[in-house]
Amino acid sequence: MSPSDALIQQIIGICPDIDRGQLAAIVESFEINEKITDEGKDLKEKVELFLTAKKLEGTSINTIKTYRDGLNGFVKYIQKPVEKIVTDDIRRFLGSFSDRKIGTIKTKFSILKSFFKWLLIEDYITKDPTVKIKQPKGDKRIPKALTEDELEQVRECCETTRQKALIETLYATGCRLSEIANLNRNDVDFTNKCARVIGKGNKERTVYFNWKAVHYLKKYFIEREDNDQALFVTERKPYRRMKNRSIQREIDEIGKRTGLEKKIHPHVFRHTLATHMLEKGAGLAEVQAILGHEDPATTQNYAVLTEKKKQEAYRKYVV
Repeated sequence: MSPSDALIQQIIGICPDIDRGQLAAIVESFEINEKITDEGKDLKEKVELFLTAKKLEGTSINTIKTYRDGLNGFVKYIQKPVEKIVTDDIRRFLGSFSDRKIGTIKTKFSILKSFFKWLLIEDYITKDPTVKIKQPKGDKRIPKALTEDELEQVRECCETTRQKALIETLYATGCRLSEIANLNRNDVDFTNKCARVIGKGNKERTVYFNWKAVHYLKKYFIEREDNDQALFVTERKPYRRMKNRSIQREIDEIGKRTGLEKKIHPHVFRHTLATHMLEKGAGLAEVQAILGHEDPATTQNYAVLTEKKKQEAYRKYVV
């Protein structure tokens, strides 16, 4: 709940006959910030120390931002020293998001779990108030991959060499969007058809290219008129590295031309690579290594998503 909404509710509680619409209009004309009490300052300070620790560990900028947004909301809601926070405080905070999607609540709980685990390790608290709370359950979202026919449709809708190189690189390597955006030309070893990328948690891994990706990357490099080190650059001068949003827009344009009902976005090619590998007999450990998953459970999601595999198993084992 925002500070403005909280103020409106407090005023209505005192003056129930007041016109809510007029009150909201008046409140909107002011910048309202919720005051953090002296007790809340301790929690805020610990949040800043936690975020600093995560930065030193090599946590990505996007993850740090997610932590900060989630914990700032917690600071405003609780306003207690960390050693006085109890399980019921956590439950009330999570309960305030009961109107949100279960995924939102799971994310907020995960952030709090990480925060209080760190506080316990650093001896700021003697008990973790999150341990008695079970992870909220929700529908497991199965990643939507492209079939081989759908992947061919995407390929056919590429209009430029850059688009073809981008699609083939995303699919062949299974890279995350940020990993592709950060790659440089000299990162690619065309002889061994591989590259080293820096993934989540600042961890390095090797990714591989198939012959299509190598072919279109070489063709793309020949056509380029710039000396920028980036693997993919903008189409118009002044040429510069394509960042996440630029790549997303490019893929979105290709996806719209396909006419497919599935949403075509950069991450779908990562799902597609994993699915195709499993369909062709690759083991979970192999797929985990290629994708750079730290948790095997993440890779396990791909093992249950292909109807084709279920049909093949049925025909093989059922008389």
